[in-house]
Amino acid sequence: MPGIDIPFNRPYLVGTEIGYIQEACARGHLSGNGWFTKQCHGVLESMLGGKVLLTQSATAALEMAAILTDLRPGDEVIMPSYTFTSTANAFVLRGAIPVFVDIRADTLNVDEALIEEAITSRTRAILVVHYGGVGCEMGPIMKIAEQHGLVVIEDAAHALGGSYRGRPLGGIGHLAALSFHETKNVMAGEGGALVINDPRWIERAEVVWEKGTDRTRFARGEVAKYTWIDIGSSFLPSEIIAAVLWGQLEARASIQAARWVVWRRYDASLRPLADDGVIGVPHIPAHCEANAHLYYALLPSEQARDALIADAALRGVQMVIHYVPLHLSQAGRRFGRTYGRLANTEDLASRLVRLPLWIGLDTAASDRVLSCFPMLSRTV
Repeated sequence: MPGIDIPFNRPYLVGTEIGYIQEACARGHLSGNGWFTKQCHGVLESMLGGKVLLTQSATAALEMAAILTDLRPGDEVIMPSYTFTSTANAFVLRGAIPVFVDIRADTLNVDEALIEEAITSRTRAILVVHYGGVGCEMGPIMKIAEQHGLVVIEDAAHALGGSYRGRPLGGIGHLAALSFHETKNVMAGEGGALVINDPRWIERAEVVWEKGTDRTRFARGEVAKYTWIDIGSSFLPSEIIAAVLWGQLEARASIQAARWVVWRRYDASLRPLADDGVIGVPHIPAHCEANAHLYYALLPSEQARDALIADAALRGVQMVIHYVPLHLSQAGRRFGRTYGRLANTEDLASRLVRLPLWIGLDTAASDRVLSCFPMLSRTV
């Protein structure tokens, strides 16, 4: 972007990725489900506890979840409106209706107190989004789902490395989607994963993953030949993607540590303003562990937020908004419906700004970012 020398995101390479890509080429297997894919599966399964299948994206993982949940046209999926389009789109593709409920003012996660009220005879699933890597209130949500016979799907695109009451985010719901997009902590450029925490779906998930065939069983020597047995698609990423991801997963501890350094620099300066009620900053409940995925500020008004972004750009700093609430979008109005007033969603989305957060953003650069906040300079 012209004039911007502190971008919102800059992908970080740990240094082993190119070598692993070369190794994948030398192994002679560049299509999906090769050696590097299996290595990634192993470490992710050890982190999360469920069966893991790498996918081309978190979007693809959500589309697999929608298939596995056996959604039919007219079925309803309760979800927040403050999320990315894929959260809803994956289910709309199956003919399901997103039912948007409001978010909490503290964590910006779905308000668990509103979920049960939104359940109807057509509700089939609850989809939660762990915003910024901070866990939703999964205890009450899982209890509601059990009482009503519903599937819980975690959109954990932000959340790898985070936890709720000691349990890993992405390892609590029946199904979960991870993202390895270049903006995520652990990245492969593009890429994602489906986590299957309920064993009843493992066998079918492998079929859906492999274009509706039992090719995975064939590769394990469990059947003499493979054939088409169910719906599915080509959800596997190539070994090139898996090789990059493997390098990142090996270095995940140092990646997390480096991101926390930047996060805490911001927090040390901006939290006193939040304590004085001047702005809002991320809230991490005591029973949650976050992962330094993003840092945001809530400005007093939409006008103040937009002015901050414009002024920061003039200073060479790229700050960005986040989601436009789905219920306000053209497609959201067409394909979904809302339950109640989404007052928090509309208010917070209009005032939220995300700060640059990437490894290599040093003290001088983060100070430049912070210098864009006029209310901060007045307090010095």
